[in-house]
Amino acid sequence: MTARFDALCIGNAIVDIISTAEDDFLLQQSLVKGSMRLIDEAEAERLYGLLGATQEISGGSAGNTAAGIASFGAKAAYFGKVRNDHLGGRFGHDIRATGVHFATPPASDGPTTARCMILVTPDAERTMNTYLGACLGLGPKDMDPEVIKASSVTYMEGYLWDPPAAKAAFREAAKIAHSAGRKVALTLSDSFCVDRWRSEFLDLMRSGTVDIVFANTAEVKSLYETSDFASALDQLRKDVDLGVVTRSELGAVVVNGASTIEAPAFPVPQLVDTTGAGDLFAAGFLAGYARGHAHDVSLRLGALAAAEVISHVGARPLVNLGQLAAQNGLVV
Repeated sequence: MTARFDALCIGNAIVDIISTAEDDFLLQQSLVKGSMRLIDEAEAERLYGLLGATQEISGGSAGNTAAGIASFGAKAAYFGKVRNDHLGGRFGHDIRATGVHFATPPASDGPTTARCMILVTPDAERTMNTYLGACLGLGPKDMDPEVIKASSVTYMEGYLWDPPAAKAAFREAAKIAHSAGRKVALTLSDSFCVDRWRSEFLDLMRSGTVDIVFANTAEVKSLYETSDFASALDQLRKDVDLGVVTRSELGAVVVNGASTIEAPAFPVPQLVDTTGAGDLFAAGFLAGYARGHAHDVSLRLGALAAAEVISHVGARPLVNLGQLAAQNGLVV
């Protein structure tokens, strides 16, 4: 069956509230720089009250990836749970405006739409404080089988492993995808997420529930509890059909059995905000992969998208990535 969507992205539907902050502020609030922590609504309100000027931008890891795929001119769908409130309406409007298919019914009661307070320090590093809210309601009933079957790749974020109902949704989506002969991808999300769920992530990989894994250097080292990147990469190639690892300014690498393919990073005139770098890299790679491009081309598309998003505030592209790719000799 011909795929209707190049990729279906499933994740926590979150509105990002972005503010700049000095390192001293992180220390005062006992925040681990570069980390993501889960907070309750009371802490979200308290922290929000301490922030200076903010920007309100629809985000969420897999949502950013879906938006990036659509910006390349590929077809993307998204599953994520919001509440029928102001932020939920904002999220739905924003993701549909990018061209992404989003039809998950909003919750009519319960917790409010999720939000993430992202503190960007002068070195462009981001520290995230996430209130999951309505995201916790995402479950198997929200997994539309027809959309899953019609998607070349179903891509899920590691953060989904925190809400219990989302675990069941994750497994259900993978089962449906594989029954239709489709691929399933997982991004490890961050090293702290890996620390929480290492054994379960490895089980997903080794059991064949996941075919493709996206990670960065810190995440893959954390997964295998080693400080040696080469040994972590060797383990990854044994545990999954396709491993895709980003290495910041060193570019990115794909391992596929005995094969290793590398690509350099694209130059960035000015590093402003690293929020969404991994999300947009995955968008470029998936757009290329789903359309049958060689892995080196998919890596370059990912690197291009990551370079664009870290050159400005916010985790979604500000330019048409398809046009940007064409300007750099790449075609999706």
